[in-house]
Amino acid sequence: MRESRPEVAGARAPPSARARSARGLARSLPAINLHITGTAMVATEAEFDIAKDKLKTLTKDPGNEVKLKIYALFKQATQGPCSSPKPSMLDFVNKAKWEAWNSLGKATTEEARQMYVDLIEELVSADAPPQRKATATKDGTSSFQTLDVTTENNITTITLNRPDRKNAISILMYNEIMQALEQAAKDDSTLTVMTGNGDYYCSGNDLSNFTNIAPENMEQLAKDSAARLRKYVSCYIDFPKPLIGVINGPAIGVAVTVLGLFDVVYATDKANFQTPFSQLGQSPEGCSSYTFPKIMGTTKANEILLFNKKFTAAQACELGLVTEVFPDATFQKEVWNKLHAYAKLPKNSLIYSKQLIRGVDKETLHVVNAQECDRLEERWLSVDCINAIMSFFEKRSKL
Repeated sequence: MRESRPEVAGARAPPSARARSARGLARSLPAINLHITGTAMVATEAEFDIAKDKLKTLTKDPGNEVKLKIYALFKQATQGPCSSPKPSMLDFVNKAKWEAWNSLGKATTEEARQMYVDLIEELVSADAPPQRKATATKDGTSSFQTLDVTTENNITTITLNRPDRKNAISILMYNEIMQALEQAAKDDSTLTVMTGNGDYYCSGNDLSNFTNIAPENMEQLAKDSAARLRKYVSCYIDFPKPLIGVINGPAIGVAVTVLGLFDVVYATDKANFQTPFSQLGQSPEGCSSYTFPKIMGTTKANEILLFNKKFTAAQACELGLVTEVFPDATFQKEVWNKLHAYAKLPKNSLIYSKQLIRGVDKETLHVVNAQECDRLEERWLSVDCINAIMSFFEKRSKL
């Protein structure tokens, strides 16, 4: 969720230790700043958000000096140069933090953001066991922990890569999908394909996103989650190239609702679909409250969105949500034969054609997205939603 202010651990450490940490930061940061300025690297906001989430995955304490660096870079990246008054000499903790922040001088928010991202990447790389290391795109432009992203034969493929969790969407995965879509929109590929690794396409939201949250933080969690979801769905609404879903297995929740924003959806006959919103005390998202009735008719959409109907790939094809269904044994071969043929079409022709098709509804889709996220923010704080999620975890624990 939203990044909390990184605190300096070890509040009872001697003042001299804190002073040494602050001085060490002041000596080391200018060198980093010169490196960033010289290479003109600027991290995007999406990359900054990903770095914030990666920070939470660290299993080893990086030490007070590094924590001071993280704190200072975070403050500079989000608020700009230090402008607060210097704490008193006896306020050792806040004085060390102030000195660390102030030592960054007039470094821009963009430079601080890049330094923050670089520092977190370095810490994560040193901390992560071999099986947790990120996979990289073939052109080496970015790396991901929850996705496998490749570009080949004019096709960028984004593969959801948490098979052990049925590709459930964690906070980190949300941010990485947004980053991958942002990159795919700008690369030289003609098509973008989204699929899943393993037996599932995607099991929807990782509900552990909503666990272990202190009651006093629930309101902020709901607000941040709604903002993230709105940004996430907007990536699909605004995506300029043909976006094709290759649904390799069951799909649940938001993985289903955003399919109405894809241009073509192919599915194996082993796939099935469900949007269990009311079952979890929630409401539709992904613009499905608009796209589903438009695609499949109001009464069919109501059965799915209101009453949690689970439907097969063949039924999804009949309803218009899925373009074509293939036997599982030949699914990958048949689909990729089609995709390779599509990828040879003129890129700009496809982009301009999509603009004409999507342009009529684009403004409406953004309005619907905002309304759905506002409603979900309210739902996540409601008693029936909280009770439903608790009941879900209780049932799962008994299995």
